[in-house]
Amino acid sequence: MDQAIGLRNRTSYAEITPGKNDSKLSYDNSASTIRVFAITSGKGGVGKSNIVINLALAFDEMGKNVLIIDGDLGLANIDVLLGLTPKHNIHHVFQGEKSINDIILDGPGNIRIMPASSGVQELAELQDEQKLFLMEMLEVLEEEIDVLLIDTGAGISDNVIYFNLAAQEKIVVITPEPTSLTDAYAMIKVLHTRYGERHFRILVNLARDDKEALNIYNQISRVADNFLDGLSLDYLGFVPKDHNLPKAVMKQQPVLNVYPDSPASKAFPTLAKRLQAIKPGRNDGNIRFFRHRLFNLG
Repeated sequence: MDQAIGLRNRTSYAEITPGKNDSKLSYDNSASTIRVFAITSGKGGVGKSNIVINLALAFDEMGKNVLIIDGDLGLANIDVLLGLTPKHNIHHVFQGEKSINDIILDGPGNIRIMPASSGVQELAELQDEQKLFLMEMLEVLEEEIDVLLIDTGAGISDNVIYFNLAAQEKIVVITPEPTSLTDAYAMIKVLHTRYGERHFRILVNLARDDKEALNIYNQISRVADNFLDGLSLDYLGFVPKDHNLPKAVMKQQPVLNVYPDSPASKAFPTLAKRLQAIKPGRNDGNIRFFRHRLFNLG
């Protein structure tokens, strides 16, 4: 996988200053560019899947065609959070029983979801043939996708690393809990020291306010500055702690739909605009290049 460093063109990063008016950002409006975001954490239980779902809805409201990949391929999360009951999933595609179009689910709004399987241990570590097959299947959908959101699993397994290395943007979700900080740092360290990744965006979840979120970001940023050379950790923003979030989870609906005026809901359109403002690298904008990155990593 170390060969990834020399085989990828880096994404260009727009300057985003926390607290500035988002209307001043320079947006990339290229209709032909697919944006690939991996949302990761290192630790489970930080609200990552909820962030993916609501961020997908925010992009959908911007008129983007969004596909979510449930990247925890052996332990489905996205469909459970949305109360969906897929008859088929990625396991049936790998078994040759279904095509990827057969398993794609319609989610809230116009978003689409590629569901993971549940309790299929062999999918916890994809084989090279399965990775190739997955990318070939996604290539079929290339013309229909503007934004591809990958909800990675927890930890630093091969699958988690695989999806992070493939994405243009790595969004690391952390919370005020100390274990969240240490596990996120471990994830960043592995991707940086072993695979040469240099750019990460930090999203703080469940913060009381912007002050606490910036404090959490500064903690992980200081550690990275002290121990990891040549690393860029950019503050993306925060999702506030909101009593409506667990209520939406119990309803198995996105908080952006059921409580649109809640503090958490208001954060997601801002985050989507900030991500849209990041201009992709010249060669980073299609599934074929996504596949090329994945299969030149070893």
